[in-house]
Amino acid sequence: MAPATGMTDPLYAMGLILFSDQAPIALCAIDWCEISNQSHVLWRKKLAAAVGTTPERVAVQCMHPHCTPWPDEEAQELVSQQPGLRHVMDVSWCGQALERVAQVAQKAVKQRQPFTHLGYGQAKVEKVASNRRIYGPDGKVKAIRWTVTKDPAVRAEPEGLIDPWLKTISFWNNNQKLVSLHYYAVHDTSYDNSVITNDFTGLARERLAAETGEMHLYFTGCAGNITAGKYNDGAPENRSVLTERIYKAMVDSEKQIERIFLSKLDWRVDPVIFPPRKDFDESTLFDILRDSNIRDSRRIQAALQLAYRNRRNEPIPLTCLEFNDQVSILHLPGESFIEYQLFSQQQRPECFVAVASYGDCGPGYICMEQSFEEGGYEPEDSFVAGESEKIMKETIARLVTGKAVYVTL
Repeated sequence: MAPATGMTDPLYAMGLILFSDQAPIALCAIDWCEISNQSHVLWRKKLAAAVGTTPERVAVQCMHPHCTPWPDEEAQELVSQQPGLRHVMDVSWCGQALERVAQVAQKAVKQRQPFTHLGYGQAKVEKVASNRRIYGPDGKVKAIRWTVTKDPAVRAEPEGLIDPWLKTISFWNNNQKLVSLHYYAVHDTSYDNSVITNDFTGLARERLAAETGEMHLYFTGCAGNITAGKYNDGAPENRSVLTERIYKAMVDSEKQIERIFLSKLDWRVDPVIFPPRKDFDESTLFDILRDSNIRDSRRIQAALQLAYRNRRNEPIPLTCLEFNDQVSILHLPGESFIEYQLFSQQQRPECFVAVASYGDCGPGYICMEQSFEEGGYEPEDSFVAGESEKIMKETIARLVTGKAVYVTL
């Protein structure tokens, strides 16, 4: 949320629209850090109107490179009332960006192509992801592995719990590939310097697209507690190293593609309300927001927490797109922990389950309930209570197993 000082790479919103005998489905991956609360609601509404569907049939996921926009219009309104406090977003610019994306989506509706087959494959990513939370003998977090980890002792710790697989799902018109979607769980940041970039996963995607002449989308999985910190001390050259490793996994996963004739498509939606954390009431948050002696980042965080509390009765839709009872794409909100990704795959071990997180990021980190006892950065920065784990897992199980409720929000 600090003002940008430069730009090295363009940012993209990329997506596809699926047509069937039901209302259209739109998937959008955007090279922004996060989109939260009413800003995310607006994105789904605008794209739904553009493609002729309803908002609950639109999934908007961010890739989460840190040096990129993070719109939250309600938080910005709260911040703008505090003299001298750094802004969260440029409302006009973000609105113009959304209008451009909606216009392109509207044009895409008229340029549809048939797809007959679905491809799916995966490959291991070597030396990129590592768990951010380093535990001591007492089960408490003893160290944090940041996106940039300077301490060699912390980097030397084991990778910890990760999902090593990069998954690819591709759409085909007989033997012609139309688009590939890639899924992997890691924070897409090699270093922060306020210079705009889509960083190493975006750079890998763009390299593959340029080489193949095909369209490639990238979705960040449940990377709330996953960074490249074990393999990244912040040296600028590491960006190209990490890019190469992601690129190689994308290429390898494409080589493993198994194609199936598409005979069935299901879209499932389950609206969820995650309870706000209880240790900060609205009065306390407003006191923090208004106190000019408190650092800007904490005051802005208070505005984001208030924005989430103000929409707490408006559910967040979690969605799942399934093909042939064989391949599923799960769309989750917030900075979800890797445990949720692994849990979703465990619900259907016979199924190929890809997970995209960083949908509506109003909740912030969606930790495990025990994380609040373990300590560490993420539970301190989460906007939702520990019982969100139970709600999240129950919803994931319903979606992935096909027992979700079909609703109109």
